[in-house]
Amino acid sequence: MAETASKIRGKIRQKKREATGRGRRPKTPRPRIGVFVCQCGGQVSSIVDVNELTNYAKTLPNVVYAEQMNFPCSRLGQEEIVNAIKKNKLERVVVAGCSPRLYEPTFQRCVSQAELNPWLFEMANIREFASYCHQANPKQATEKAKDTVRMAVAKAKLLEPLSPIELPMTKKVMVIGGGIAGINAALDLADMGFKVYVVEKTESIGGYMALLDKTFPTLDCSICIEGPKMVDVGRHPNIEIISYADVLKVDGHVGSFKVKIRKNPRYVIAANCTGCGECRDACPIEYPNYADMYLGVRKAISPPFGQAVPLTHTINREYCIECFKCVDACGAREAINFDQKPEEIDLEVGAIIVSIGYSMYNPSDLEWTGYGKYDNVFTALEFERLILAAGPTGGKVVRASDGQKPHSVAFIQCVGSRDINRYEHCSSFCCMYTLKHAVMLKEKYRDDIEVYVFYNDMRSNFKGYEEFYNRAQKSGVKFLRVKLENRKILEDPQTKSLTVSGETEDGKPVTAHADMVVLANAAIPQQTATELAKILKIPLTPEGFFVECQPKIRPTDTDVPGIFLAGACQGLKDIPYSVAQGSAAAAQAAAVLSKNVWTVEPLVAQVNEEMCSGCRVCESVCGYNAIAVENRGDKALARVKEGLCRGCGICSSACPMDAISMPNYSDRHIIAQVKAVMGRGDKT
Repeated sequence: MAETASKIRGKIRQKKREATGRGRRPKTPRPRIGVFVCQCGGQVSSIVDVNELTNYAKTLPNVVYAEQMNFPCSRLGQEEIVNAIKKNKLERVVVAGCSPRLYEPTFQRCVSQAELNPWLFEMANIREFASYCHQANPKQATEKAKDTVRMAVAKAKLLEPLSPIELPMTKKVMVIGGGIAGINAALDLADMGFKVYVVEKTESIGGYMALLDKTFPTLDCSICIEGPKMVDVGRHPNIEIISYADVLKVDGHVGSFKVKIRKNPRYVIAANCTGCGECRDACPIEYPNYADMYLGVRKAISPPFGQAVPLTHTINREYCIECFKCVDACGAREAINFDQKPEEIDLEVGAIIVSIGYSMYNPSDLEWTGYGKYDNVFTALEFERLILAAGPTGGKVVRASDGQKPHSVAFIQCVGSRDINRYEHCSSFCCMYTLKHAVMLKEKYRDDIEVYVFYNDMRSNFKGYEEFYNRAQKSGVKFLRVKLENRKILEDPQTKSLTVSGETEDGKPVTAHADMVVLANAAIPQQTATELAKILKIPLTPEGFFVECQPKIRPTDTDVPGIFLAGACQGLKDIPYSVAQGSAAAAQAAAVLSKNVWTVEPLVAQVNEEMCSGCRVCESVCGYNAIAVENRGDKALARVKEGLCRGCGICSSACPMDAISMPNYSDRHIIAQVKAVMGRGDKT
């Protein structure tokens, strides 16, 4: 055993000597390197002296060609690079420009066209690391750019050709969340011929859109638009709805995600339930309905609303008195099962779309609003259910205190949103749904009602929105512009009417008396987003929205290949925007699913089995579950799951035996860059 340990230590010392340059090692080849310096349309050249930088690059070891270009990422620019590679017989390429996160794949494809291995390319980020951060000091920016290019050339010299890794593809997809974005994504993918699983946490798909009365700016019926799509999802032969369910676990990688889902008990067998409603009619127990924002009630056995999909009833065991009248009334006879248990389902899919939507802030902790304290202060979604014909009051807008129609209504904008003490973000669609409510009230009751809107900014920035704002003004809605701070709502304890006060930008007081107040409370990230982000291993913003790969050119992608975002969970957006992003996510997922194999970059960890001691340090530090120690014969060895590895290199740096390395990011590559920036690089 001691002899074995001695041999291992000897190998470690030899490896370190090779990495640091001490001791004998084979002579390093001297490849022909070309450097292309990007002016970036002035974003670089306005700060960095690109002429000086290009001339400097020509003096670096192994650089046989260097030139500056305005847009090397353009078609003409890439053609020039390809021609330069062939003409000068370049064996390595360095592009000094912007972030490799944006354009590294572009230039890898470019060098491939010149029959050069794409992993013999290196990118020097002189835009973010030099031009942007040293704008006040061009000379310093130029020197920083020289350092960056020198490091890139030192690494490029040691790059080795790599081969991509191919993974099998499962032609199925899971859509998490059945709101309008998820519905659209599911239908698009199903129409393309892919099997789609729609996993919905609540009893029915549809999301918030299914609970709305009208949609802005056209004021057409919300459920009339979404209802047929919901039915299409329920009837599509390629779609399976798994509602009233939670995603428990996701393992695997693009092409082969292993998913575990818990299907919660409804105590009604979905396959046997016809949705006839006879059990509901027989049930004597009612309880507050979340679909009505708890302003209305539902039976202890019932669907959440009449257009629910699937139209399977659910028994709420907290309220059920087990009188079994539902069992007696059930025409299917076999549909009700009080012994039903949670069911775990295992799926394998090739891609995942996350579309879990958003939640609404409860403003009861904002004392100035009086919400939860004053009877006639409502949130916007509560008001939506009041004005809805299928809502708890049959579409009659009434006060909670006396059931009477209000003759004046005040809408308060930005309640909790754009607030550094609550939520700093704008909720995106509040201005427009307030305009919708205001217009509906004025056009229905005309001179019989006064409508006030207390606002700071009116954001009507999409197609038809400004015209809708003008329509509200012409209908007689009174807009009162006030500062977000110093707003207050007070109640007359006798009449239960309310006084809303604020202050204009120039300090003048503004007051309005109203029979009812409606708060545009903030839309916020879904409460389940944090847990789901951990399961999927994708990051969240500080507010709690899912982080896209690149906000401008890859807004539906995540950093995990094969997982895509759609709808308000990525950032708050209205219905048309959510529908568009649902289709975009479906298109991205289809691009993955349409392949027979998925190609993965070969920048994954590699284990030297002779040096691995099976200590499990690598396993404990990996954030992607991409490495595991397994018994192979009489020895425990680390094994890398290539589809999961993200090439972060943490396992390599943590390994006490130096048994793990990263292709083209080994100690030799890093030390060569460090030596280069310290001025002690190879001068020959």
